[in-house]
Amino acid sequence: MKDKLRPFHLAIPITDIHQAHNWYTNILDCTVGRQSEEWLDFNFFGHQLAAHLVSVKEDGTSTNPVDGEDVPSRHFGIIMQMEDWKGLVQHLKEKKIKFLIQPQIRFKGKAGEQSTFFILDPFGNALEFKAFQNDSQIYSVEL
Repeated sequence: MKDKLRPFHLAIPITDIHQAHNWYTNILDCTVGRQSEEWLDFNFFGHQLAAHLVSVKEDGTSTNPVDGEDVPSRHFGIIMQMEDWKGLVQHLKEKKIKFLIQPQIRFKGKAGEQSTFFILDPFGNALEFKAFQNDSQIYSVEL
């Protein structure tokens, strides 16, 4: 069972179906799968992201200090190939998307060194995009 990596499913709150559709398709190039008037599914880099309509925007402001940054404690994202990560950084800059945490190298020279950045979708959901020079470092516990 561990050998077969399967897509994850994650549900997030949104307050406007059309705005979610436009943002996830135009900013992150996600495609849309099944949808209704109250939810829609995105292909989020090969994973199923379900956006569910809610009437009240949730507050996700709790943070934890990680390598000198206030990282949103509630966030999700994807581990990308380094070239794809760099391309996405450039794409988001061209789209004038504000970075919650600027693109940077975290844990430089340590186990788990990674390139990372955070953005917020229009509903306050924090997304992290990261890449490793060496994927063997993804779960590294070396000190």
